[in-house]
Amino acid sequence: MRTSEAARSGSGSLVIIPTYNEVENLGKIVSRLLAATPGAHVLIVDDGSPDGTGTLADRMAQADDRIKVEHRTGKLGLGSAYVLGFAWGLARGYEFLIEMDADGSHPPESLPDMIGRVASDAPGAPDLAVGSRWVPGGSVVNWPLHRQLLSRGGNTYARLVLGLSLKDITAGFRVYSSASIAAMDLGDVSSKGYCFQVDMTLRVLDQGRSVVELPIEFREREAGESKMSQAIVVEAMLRVTQWGFRRRFARVRAGRSRATVR
Repeated sequence: MRTSEAARSGSGSLVIIPTYNEVENLGKIVSRLLAATPGAHVLIVDDGSPDGTGTLADRMAQADDRIKVEHRTGKLGLGSAYVLGFAWGLARGYEFLIEMDADGSHPPESLPDMIGRVASDAPGAPDLAVGSRWVPGGSVVNWPLHRQLLSRGGNTYARLVLGLSLKDITAGFRVYSSASIAAMDLGDVSSKGYCFQVDMTLRVLDQGRSVVELPIEFREREAGESKMSQAIVVEAMLRVTQWGFRRRFARVRAGRSRATVR
Protein backbone atom coordinates (compact mmCIF):
# COMPACT_ATOMS: atom_id res chain seq x y z
CA MET A 1 0.00 0.00 0.00
CA ARG A 2 1.08 3.59 -0.50
CA THR A 3 0.63 7.10 0.77
CA SER A 4 0.74 9.50 -2.15
CA GLU A 5 -1.27 12.05 -4.05
CA ALA A 6 -1.82 9.33 -6.64
CA ALA A 7 -3.68 7.19 -4.11
CA ARG A 8 -5.73 10.09 -2.77
CA SER A 9 -6.70 11.11 -6.30
CA GLY A 10 -8.20 7.66 -6.71
CA SER A 11 -5.46 6.10 -8.79
CA GLY A 12 -5.79 2.33 -8.53
CA SER A 13 -9.34 2.67 -7.17
CA LEU A 14 -12.54 1.16 -8.49
CA VAL A 15 -15.78 2.72 -7.24
CA ILE A 16 -18.67 0.28 -7.57
CA ILE A 17 -22.10 1.89 -7.88
CA PRO A 18 -25.13 -0.42 -7.98
CA THR A 19 -28.17 1.12 -9.66
CA TYR A 20 -31.87 0.48 -9.97
CA ASN A 21 -34.03 3.38 -11.17
CA GLU A 22 -31.45 6.10 -10.43
CA VAL A 23 -31.62 8.01 -13.72
CA GLU A 24 -32.17 11.32 -11.89
CA ASN A 25 -29.17 10.86 -9.60
CA LEU A 26 -26.50 8.89 -11.45
CA GLY A 27 -25.01 11.62 -13.62
CA LYS A 28 -24.74 14.05 -10.71
CA ILE A 29 -23.02 11.66 -8.31
CA VAL A 30 -20.55 10.32 -10.87
CA SER A 31 -19.64 13.88 -11.89
CA ARG A 32 -18.93 14.78 -8.25
CA LEU A 33 -17.03 11.54 -7.74
CA LEU A 34 -14.68 12.06 -10.69
CA ALA A 35 -14.12 15.69 -9.69
CA ALA A 36 -13.12 14.59 -6.17
CA THR A 37 -11.03 11.58 -7.29
CA PRO A 38 -10.05 12.12 -10.93
CA GLY A 39 -7.80 9.06 -10.98
CA ALA A 40 -10.58 6.67 -9.97
CA HIS A 41 -12.51 4.36 -12.25
CA VAL A 42 -16.22 3.71 -11.87
CA LEU A 43 -18.14 0.47 -12.40
CA ILE A 44 -21.92 0.94 -12.63
CA VAL A 45 -23.82 -2.29 -12.02
CA ASP A 46 -27.36 -1.77 -13.28
CA ASP A 47 -30.13 -4.24 -12.46
CA GLY A 48 -32.20 -3.73 -15.60
CA SER A 49 -33.63 -0.38 -14.46
CA PRO A 50 -36.89 0.30 -16.32
CA ASP A 51 -36.39 4.08 -16.00
CA GLY A 52 -33.43 4.20 -18.42
CA THR A 53 -30.60 4.25 -15.88
CA GLY A 54 -28.73 1.58 -17.83
CA THR A 55 -28.98 3.54 -21.07
CA LEU A 56 -27.70 6.67 -19.33
CA ALA A 57 -24.81 4.67 -17.86
CA ASP A 58 -23.86 3.45 -21.34
CA ARG A 59 -23.82 7.03 -22.66
CA MET A 60 -21.64 8.11 -19.74
CA ALA A 61 -19.22 5.24 -20.43
CA GLN A 62 -18.98 6.21 -24.09
CA ALA A 63 -18.11 9.78 -23.09
CA ASP A 64 -15.53 8.90 -20.39
CA ASP A 65 -13.28 5.83 -20.48
CA ARG A 66 -13.01 5.88 -16.68
CA ILE A 67 -16.61 4.63 -16.53
CA LYS A 68 -17.58 1.02 -17.18
CA VAL A 69 -21.02 -0.64 -17.04
CA GLU A 70 -22.26 -4.11 -16.21
CA HIS A 71 -25.89 -4.86 -17.05
CA ARG A 72 -27.93 -7.47 -15.20
CA THR A 73 -31.30 -8.76 -16.28
CA GLY A 74 -33.27 -8.14 -13.11
CA LYS A 75 -33.35 -6.66 -9.63
CA LEU A 76 -30.81 -9.00 -8.04
CA GLY A 77 -29.90 -6.88 -5.04
CA LEU A 78 -27.19 -4.67 -3.59
CA GLY A 79 -25.04 -7.42 -2.09
CA SER A 80 -24.72 -9.42 -5.28
CA ALA A 81 -23.98 -6.24 -7.26
CA TYR A 82 -21.04 -5.46 -4.98
CA VAL A 83 -19.81 -9.06 -5.12
CA LEU A 84 -19.84 -8.83 -8.94
CA GLY A 85 -17.96 -5.54 -8.73
CA PHE A 86 -15.37 -6.90 -6.30
CA ALA A 87 -14.64 -9.86 -8.57
CA TRP A 88 -14.49 -7.54 -11.60
CA GLY A 89 -12.04 -5.23 -9.84
CA LEU A 90 -9.81 -8.02 -8.52
CA ALA A 91 -9.54 -9.51 -12.00
CA ARG A 92 -8.25 -6.17 -13.28
CA GLY A 93 -5.76 -5.47 -10.52
CA TYR A 94 -7.30 -2.52 -8.68
CA GLU A 95 -5.72 -1.72 -5.29
CA PHE A 96 -8.82 -0.28 -3.65
CA LEU A 97 -12.41 -1.44 -4.04
CA ILE A 98 -15.04 1.10 -3.03
CA GLU A 99 -18.76 0.89 -2.27
CA MET A 100 -20.90 3.96 -2.91
CA ASP A 101 -24.61 4.58 -3.42
CA ALA A 102 -25.96 6.25 -6.55
CA ASP A 103 -28.50 8.43 -4.75
CA GLY A 104 -26.18 11.20 -3.55
CA SER A 105 -26.32 10.24 0.13
CA HIS A 106 -22.59 9.49 0.28
CA PRO A 107 -20.24 12.47 -0.17
CA PRO A 108 -17.55 11.57 -2.74
CA GLU A 109 -15.54 14.55 -1.49
CA SER A 110 -14.68 12.40 1.55
CA LEU A 111 -13.12 9.66 -0.59
CA PRO A 112 -9.55 11.06 -0.78
CA ASP A 113 -9.19 10.86 3.00
CA MET A 114 -10.81 7.43 3.16
CA ILE A 115 -8.56 6.06 0.42
CA GLY A 116 -5.54 7.70 2.06
CA ARG A 117 -6.16 5.86 5.32
CA VAL A 118 -6.33 2.46 3.63
CA ALA A 119 -3.38 3.30 1.38
CA SER A 120 -1.16 4.27 4.32
CA ASP A 121 2.09 2.42 4.97
CA ALA A 122 1.87 3.30 8.66
CA PRO A 123 1.84 0.39 11.14
CA GLY A 124 -1.69 -0.74 11.86
CA ALA A 125 -3.17 0.93 8.78
CA PRO A 126 -6.73 -0.31 8.21
CA ASP A 127 -7.87 -2.52 5.36
CA LEU A 128 -11.36 -1.05 5.52
CA ALA A 129 -12.37 2.58 5.93
CA VAL A 130 -16.07 3.18 6.66
CA GLY A 131 -17.78 6.51 6.09
CA SER A 132 -19.68 6.74 9.37
CA ARG A 133 -22.77 8.70 10.33
CA TRP A 134 -22.63 7.91 14.02
CA VAL A 135 -19.07 8.66 15.14
CA PRO A 136 -18.20 12.14 16.48
CA GLY A 137 -18.18 14.55 13.56
CA GLY A 138 -20.58 12.43 11.51
CA SER A 139 -24.08 13.67 10.74
CA VAL A 140 -27.26 13.07 8.79
CA VAL A 141 -29.17 15.71 6.82
CA ASN A 142 -32.85 15.62 5.89
CA TRP A 143 -33.24 12.06 7.10
CA PRO A 144 -36.64 11.23 8.67
CA LEU A 145 -36.55 10.55 12.39
CA HIS A 146 -37.85 7.00 11.97
CA ARG A 147 -34.94 6.19 9.62
CA GLN A 148 -32.45 7.63 12.10
CA LEU A 149 -33.96 5.56 14.90
CA LEU A 150 -33.93 2.44 12.72
CA SER A 151 -30.27 2.93 11.81
CA ARG A 152 -29.13 3.74 15.34
CA GLY A 153 -31.16 0.90 16.80
CA GLY A 154 -29.94 -1.61 14.24
CA ASN A 155 -26.34 -0.61 14.76
CA THR A 156 -26.66 -0.80 18.54
CA TYR A 157 -28.24 -4.26 18.30
CA ALA A 158 -25.52 -5.52 15.95
CA ARG A 159 -22.78 -4.05 18.14
CA LEU A 160 -24.12 -5.76 21.27
CA VAL A 161 -24.94 -9.11 19.70
CA LEU A 162 -21.66 -9.37 17.77
CA GLY A 163 -19.43 -7.84 20.44
CA LEU A 164 -18.06 -5.11 18.17
CA SER A 165 -17.08 -1.51 18.88
CA LEU A 166 -18.03 -0.01 15.49
CA LYS A 167 -20.72 2.66 15.63
CA ASP A 168 -21.95 2.34 12.02
CA ILE A 169 -21.49 -1.28 11.00
CA THR A 170 -24.37 -1.02 8.49
CA ALA A 171 -22.82 1.93 6.62
CA GLY A 172 -22.57 1.44 2.86
CA PHE A 173 -19.85 3.99 2.00
CA ARG A 174 -16.60 1.99 2.19
CA VAL A 175 -13.04 1.66 0.93
CA TYR A 176 -11.51 -1.84 1.05
CA SER A 177 -7.96 -2.90 0.30
CA SER A 178 -7.99 -5.40 -2.54
CA ALA A 179 -6.02 -7.79 -0.32
CA SER A 180 -8.88 -8.00 2.18
CA ILE A 181 -11.40 -8.79 -0.57
CA ALA A 182 -9.08 -11.27 -2.30
CA ALA A 183 -8.79 -13.24 0.96
CA MET A 184 -12.57 -13.80 1.07
CA ASP A 185 -14.63 -16.53 -0.55
CA LEU A 186 -16.92 -14.21 -2.51
CA GLY A 187 -18.96 -17.18 -3.69
CA ASP A 188 -20.01 -17.70 -0.07
CA VAL A 189 -21.47 -14.18 0.30
CA SER A 190 -25.25 -14.32 -0.07
CA SER A 191 -26.42 -11.59 2.32
CA LYS A 192 -28.18 -8.45 1.09
CA GLY A 193 -29.05 -4.96 2.26
CA TYR A 194 -27.96 -3.91 5.74
CA CYS A 195 -26.70 -7.34 6.67
CA PHE A 196 -24.39 -7.44 3.63
CA GLN A 197 -22.39 -4.62 5.21
CA VAL A 198 -22.33 -6.42 8.57
CA ASP A 199 -21.24 -9.63 6.85
CA MET A 200 -18.39 -7.91 5.00
CA THR A 201 -17.19 -6.18 8.17
CA LEU A 202 -17.06 -9.47 10.05
CA ARG A 203 -15.12 -11.08 7.21
CA VAL A 204 -12.49 -8.33 7.33
CA LEU A 205 -12.19 -8.51 11.12
CA ASP A 206 -12.03 -12.31 11.11
CA GLN A 207 -8.96 -12.07 8.89
CA GLY A 208 -7.23 -10.18 11.72
CA ARG A 209 -7.40 -6.92 9.77
CA SER A 210 -8.48 -3.57 11.15
CA VAL A 211 -11.35 -1.21 10.36
CA VAL A 212 -11.49 2.57 10.81
CA GLU A 213 -14.59 4.77 10.89
CA LEU A 214 -14.30 8.27 9.45
CA PRO A 215 -17.07 10.84 9.93
CA ILE A 216 -19.18 11.86 6.95
CA GLU A 217 -22.23 14.01 6.31
CA PHE A 218 -24.93 11.64 5.08
CA ARG A 219 -27.74 13.25 3.08
CA GLU A 220 -31.17 11.90 2.29
CA ARG A 221 -31.73 11.42 -1.44
CA GLU A 222 -33.38 14.31 -3.27
CA ALA A 223 -34.80 12.26 -6.15
CA GLY A 224 -36.09 8.74 -6.60
CA GLU A 225 -37.31 6.25 -4.03
CA SER A 226 -35.45 4.50 -1.22
CA LYS A 227 -34.80 0.78 -1.75
CA MET A 228 -35.26 0.09 1.98
CA SER A 229 -37.95 -2.47 2.75
CA GLN A 230 -39.29 -4.43 5.69
CA ALA A 231 -37.80 -7.61 4.19
CA ILE A 232 -34.31 -6.08 4.25
CA VAL A 233 -34.70 -5.10 7.91
CA VAL A 234 -36.00 -8.54 8.90
CA GLU A 235 -33.17 -10.29 7.03
CA ALA A 236 -30.62 -8.12 8.83
CA MET A 237 -32.06 -8.84 12.28
CA LEU A 238 -32.26 -12.58 11.69
CA ARG A 239 -28.78 -12.90 10.24
CA VAL A 240 -27.13 -10.72 12.87
CA THR A 241 -28.78 -12.80 15.58
CA GLN A 242 -27.62 -16.01 13.90
CA TRP A 243 -24.05 -14.74 13.51
CA GLY A 244 -24.02 -13.57 17.12
CA PHE A 245 -25.00 -17.01 18.44
CA ARG A 246 -22.44 -18.71 16.22
CA ARG A 247 -19.64 -16.43 17.37
CA ARG A 248 -20.53 -16.83 21.04
CA PHE A 249 -20.72 -20.63 20.66
CA ALA A 250 -17.34 -20.65 18.89
CA ARG A 251 -15.77 -18.64 21.73
CA VAL A 252 -17.24 -20.96 24.37
CA ARG A 253 -16.04 -24.04 22.50
CA ALA A 254 -12.57 -22.53 22.05
CA GLY A 255 -12.44 -21.77 25.77
CA ARG A 256 -13.37 -25.34 26.66
CA SER A 257 -10.72 -26.67 24.27
CA ARG A 258 -8.05 -24.54 25.94
CA ALA A 259 -9.17 -25.71 29.37
CA THR A 260 -8.97 -29.36 28.24
CA VAL A 261 -5.43 -28.90 26.91
CA ARG A 262 -4.28 -27.49 30.22
